[in-house]
Amino acid sequence: MPDPEGVAARRAALRILDAVLRRGETLDGAAQAARGLTGPDRNFAVAIAGEALRRLPDLDALIDGATRQRLPDDSKARMVLRIALAQKAGLGTPDHALVATALPLVDGGPRRLVHGVLGTLLRRGLPPLDAPHLPEEVEARWQSAWGESVVEAARRQIAHRPPLDLTFADDSEAKAFAGASLAPSHARLESAAVAELPGFGEGRWWVQDLAASLPARLIPKDAVDVLDLCAAPGGKTMQLAAAGHRVTAVDSSARRLERLRENLERTHLQADRVTADALTYEPGRQFDAILLDVPCSATGTFRRHPEVLYRALRKVIADSADLQRQLLDRAARWMRPGGMLVYSVCSLEPEEGEQIIECFLDGNPDYAVDPPKPGELPDFVTASPQGWIRILPGLLEAEGGLDGFFMVRLVRKG
Repeated sequence: MPDPEGVAARRAALRILDAVLRRGETLDGAAQAARGLTGPDRNFAVAIAGEALRRLPDLDALIDGATRQRLPDDSKARMVLRIALAQKAGLGTPDHALVATALPLVDGGPRRLVHGVLGTLLRRGLPPLDAPHLPEEVEARWQSAWGESVVEAARRQIAHRPPLDLTFADDSEAKAFAGASLAPSHARLESAAVAELPGFGEGRWWVQDLAASLPARLIPKDAVDVLDLCAAPGGKTMQLAAAGHRVTAVDSSARRLERLRENLERTHLQADRVTADALTYEPGRQFDAILLDVPCSATGTFRRHPEVLYRALRKVIADSADLQRQLLDRAARWMRPGGMLVYSVCSLEPEEGEQIIECFLDGNPDYAVDPPKPGELPDFVTASPQGWIRILPGLLEAEGGLDGFFMVRLVRKG
């Protein structure tokens, strides 16, 4: 028998959540489980799984409070209850729809258990989950690194899908675009169907979180020959090209570089593209400036990708930091004397930001931090006493917040 209406999307959401939590897949990658659905149903399945990930510790606490014996983390009953409660907390789905679409997911299994727990919790009424807890290990790390106020801000931010940020090649077009402008060449609006927004087909802008646009703003305007390492999917490459630099974009993924080619074509911008592993790449020359946006745990993107908080374990962070040190050491060889190297990372872990730079400076006395100059970055950005930039949860919260980021500009002494 075919599934009743609405069950197929929930079944796909169940598979997506399982792939993320049990196999460590990204939410986007796990969404392949919904590829057989229509567009709206596929988007709904991903939204359900995303809302469950945004509130997982609190959902589990509710489930545990309504069962005599704790359900295993990977049990089907717990997973079904998670996605049902996530719809109530994050999407406002009516109670009758939750029950009607949850029970078919456990046919031949613990149907009575799921029905009883769900009924108990819905009768009690779910508490507000507008500042849900993060995974315990993440909260402990961020509490130690940044303090309780940052953890509290992160809890508030993860409960809401972030707004849409656009970066424009021409600042005058950004000013004329609907939405708030929080920086030059920027516009912010509520989430929308990107391809339907004015100017998409003409290539006047591209999607890029405001925090992710900051590192490229640190590349000096008079730098002619610029290397963009780990470049794809290309937001920073397009920024550099729009600013008039001659850009060489290097990435190890041919598939991601193809996406960059498509983005450059749409925006009518140019950059040389090189498919190469930065650890073995040999450019054969030195550059005026280098932008190194390193691969990382990506914990700073938790507002958009809540699954990173379950994937970024301590070993992942340690392995990322080891790769980042190697990439920075190689990039430093290709900088001409007097040139600028910008290191950036979309991580909230000091091991991938501050500690990388401290170690690098200790071993490379020919490099020094070059703090941002007045006007280079938006007014809401403040450099640390050391001269680098750390974007934390809570900054611009009333305006929709920012991804977590670390960035620093280094100058090679002449």
